[in-house]
Amino acid sequence: MVPGTAPRPAAPMPAQPKKPPHMLVLGTGFVGRYVSERLLAQGWRVSGTCTSAGKKMELELLGMTASVFDATTSNLANLHALQDATHLLISIPPIPGVGDPLLSSHADLQTTLTSGVYGDCGGAWVDEDHVVNPKSESSKLRYAAEQGWLDLVDELDLSAFILRLGGIYGPGRSALDTIAKRNSSSGRQKLRESKQYTARIHVADIYQAILASMSIKSTRKIYNVVDDDPASRSEVFAFAQSLIGKRYPDLAADSAGSNSQNRIMTAEKRVSNGRLKQELGIRLVHPSYRSGLQSILDSWLAESIISREVSDV
Repeated sequence: MVPGTAPRPAAPMPAQPKKPPHMLVLGTGFVGRYVSERLLAQGWRVSGTCTSAGKKMELELLGMTASVFDATTSNLANLHALQDATHLLISIPPIPGVGDPLLSSHADLQTTLTSGVYGDCGGAWVDEDHVVNPKSESSKLRYAAEQGWLDLVDELDLSAFILRLGGIYGPGRSALDTIAKRNSSSGRQKLRESKQYTARIHVADIYQAILASMSIKSTRKIYNVVDDDPASRSEVFAFAQSLIGKRYPDLAADSAGSNSQNRIMTAEKRVSNGRLKQELGIRLVHPSYRSGLQSILDSWLAESIISREVSDV
């Protein structure tokens, strides 16, 4: 050391870049893909499972890390994304004769289930504290899955939310799309035609609920994710036809779901979203099917204008 000089302090270690949060979506269907695309745009790492090589390629083109996964036969331990996922979104439904095939896993949980667990309530409003009385086999399986996940996260002291979803709709999956494609009603849709009140939710508001739930810690929290307007399916289709008729009159004629008005029977239930709004601070993007369907039609018009401008170039 040179006399009269002090040793130089060691150079500070370069700051390590903060890793982005990592969402693993088990079952990247309509909701899972919508959520994934938006998280990717926010800088998240997103991994997901699907059921075919074709879907895997689609997800990879979005920027996801994708894996083909059969919930009944695949080993969850082989999903390497589980090793460093910070969040887990489960949207694989229970399977008849099997139940929830994923209940042996554990991680930060977010589980999306439907509101069918309440059963017939004679048209009354029901909230998350209402006595559960599932009637159908699928609703019984979903309720059993809810209880299984809640018991598991209690043991592991993890944060988990159960989101009971109404009927899901959004761009590419709505009454407007059914009319435009002249599709016939599915068996499940035909069963809903007899109901005066049907819970539904736009996929944009499901995404809101998922984001909001990630900001708080809870071990046993259930939220009804539904809009403010539990209207009948026939009412929704009548409104969709009126929208299409103004712009595409040929599509509105003889469309699926248009003749269900006469089949309306006794109400089942009206599902309340009060807790979703009060505790998660959610302000619905589409509080009614009316604004939700209007936004979908507006996107059609915007896309047609873009396509016309491109073709004119």
